[in-house]
Amino acid sequence: MLKIGSHVSFSDKGLLTATKEATSYGSGTFMIYTGAPQNTRRKPIEDLYIPEGKAAMSAAGIGEIVVHAPYIVNLGSYKEDTFRLAVDFLQEEIRRTHAIGVRNIVLHPGAYTEKDPAYGIERIAEGLNEVLEATTETDVNIALETMAGKGSEIGRTFEELAQIIEKVRLNNRLTVCMDTCHIHDAGYDIVGDVDGVLRKFDGLVGLDRIAVVHVNDSKNPLGAAKDRHAPIGSGWIGFDGIAGVVGHELLKDKPFILETPWIGKIDGKEHPMYEAEIAMLRKDTEERFGGEFLVDVERLHHFFDKVGIDSRLYVLNTWELLKSDSKARKADPREPMERLYDMILENGVLSGELDEEAVNKRLLGFLAGPEWLSSL
Repeated sequence: MLKIGSHVSFSDKGLLTATKEATSYGSGTFMIYTGAPQNTRRKPIEDLYIPEGKAAMSAAGIGEIVVHAPYIVNLGSYKEDTFRLAVDFLQEEIRRTHAIGVRNIVLHPGAYTEKDPAYGIERIAEGLNEVLEATTETDVNIALETMAGKGSEIGRTFEELAQIIEKVRLNNRLTVCMDTCHIHDAGYDIVGDVDGVLRKFDGLVGLDRIAVVHVNDSKNPLGAAKDRHAPIGSGWIGFDGIAGVVGHELLKDKPFILETPWIGKIDGKEHPMYEAEIAMLRKDTEERFGGEFLVDVERLHHFFDKVGIDSRLYVLNTWELLKSDSKARKADPREPMERLYDMILENGVLSGELDEEAVNKRLLGFLAGPEWLSSL
């Protein structure tokens, strides 16, 4: 079965809380931060409910999971205090990851800030050498994440990742986290040539190093170097593009982790789309949501066909309008999915008993296209 899940909360009762949330989405895996990603505050290991969480994982049939290092870790920094914080705290996170029983901790390689890419690569390798050599008592791998190329971040090309790996002595403990939004935004055409992209990665880094895949659509076109995630099917990659990665033979058995944004009209009351995205990519939507869900998706197709809206063209044209026409964006800043949601409500297309979350999940089914619906 496809091993797919999402980022989940590790607050309150730690691994037990995370497992319960993941199970509610129908996940087969999940990803956690061991604490807030923006700071270094962490609970003692004995307060993470690890035995209880592992028991819940076993009962739910969840095996391999993933940890993500916090954003504040920057091994590329020339500032000694920032670099030292990154090295020391990453060692602690690796030991914490080991205690939880996880093999891979995902890491944004780092940013060179006022220096240059060559400096950043050397500095990151220096930090990784120190971190890995100080944690040989663990079996935890550092999964370097492919980056979008925003600002001065390193890891925007496969070549940069290969250069880092080559400079690290214990690089048998270096793996890779491939992020669909990031590599798309970095200029790798996973929509039109996913086979070619994976061949290139294999030649430079090696497919055997891929340990986890982050699954995100993108709010920006190919090569934009922006890194703005979108729900699956509502961005420039599209459902078929994402499905082509998730279902690729060369990536089978990898854990796929959704980091798509929560959505909703009211700030603070947004909802994740993980449950629907997981079911759609795993092709068990009817089993998860029932036949009426698919009937509702058919209703959406009928309505939007009648008013002349093609899902993919509408999404791409709306993003292009928002990107290129500042006046139009100021007049109506709604993103494609919100505009379609409003049309559904204004025209009473679906039952008024459905709440906002339920309507948006069905809208994702429409955005997956008629081929997805007919394949079920």
